[in-house]
Amino acid sequence: MIRSMTGYGIAEQTYNAKKVSVEVKTLNSKQLDLQVKLPNELRMAELDFRNRIGAKLQRGKVDVVITITDTDLSQTYHIDPDIVKAYKEQIESISIALNVAPADDLASILFRMPGIFNVPVENYDEAFVAKVVETLDQALDIVDGFRIQEGNTLKKDLLHRVELILDLLGQVEPYEKSRHEVIKQRITKNLSELTTTGQYDENRFEQELIYYLEKLDITEEKVRLRQHCNYFNESCNDDQAGKKLGFIAQEMGREINTLGSKANEVNIQKIVVKMKDELEKIKEQVCNIL
Repeated sequence: MIRSMTGYGIAEQTYNAKKVSVEVKTLNSKQLDLQVKLPNELRMAELDFRNRIGAKLQRGKVDVVITITDTDLSQTYHIDPDIVKAYKEQIESISIALNVAPADDLASILFRMPGIFNVPVENYDEAFVAKVVETLDQALDIVDGFRIQEGNTLKKDLLHRVELILDLLGQVEPYEKSRHEVIKQRITKNLSELTTTGQYDENRFEQELIYYLEKLDITEEKVRLRQHCNYFNESCNDDQAGKKLGFIAQEMGREINTLGSKANEVNIQKIVVKMKDELEKIKEQVCNIL
């Protein structure tokens, strides 16, 4: 089963008045390129998070954001009235000493001063970290399901394009048969023009004809291309087949290029151009397969 490297998943859970949210986004990459953003209080578990993500997603550009928010806002931030009072007294004292009129909106100044908010220090126990891990696993499962769905779509498109290449390969045969006669006529004409009498050695002519026909023969290329296409189709059922499919596509390209260089026939060359077009689309899709 092939998987796309493109995926998205988000999972949320509430635990002890805390909402745990994990968002995962993945794109294609040659290797695992992992970025994890999480609260400082969870840094001690970052290595475990990375190992779980890498084991599940294997490859791709992966961005993971873990956020913790409070569901009971009344327990989060508290204004310290003693600090506010101290700031107020200092501002009034300085205003009197410098003979400066106090600001009309003194409250807006006070509430911008540092240290007036008491922020509780979070201490996440093992049970809470386990809940974060559980939420992370849920998000990764969603991403994996997304990748499988996208992989199925990619697989259908790839199999369709390989079938098109095989159909185009079948269209080569009629032109291949007529090509032999064209080559024979061309060699005969050239020999006739090069001799003053128009006569030439028949045995030598047959040897030269056989040489050129063997040199331009594309039977092996056709057989190998068909084998590569069949192998490509079989490999679409393998897990983590992205790199393997890329290698097979390269081999398909070699046979198509050789077939085009040996074609020596305009209609076959047109068919080869169509094959190359389909193969490029295959290569583009394979780059996004895990």
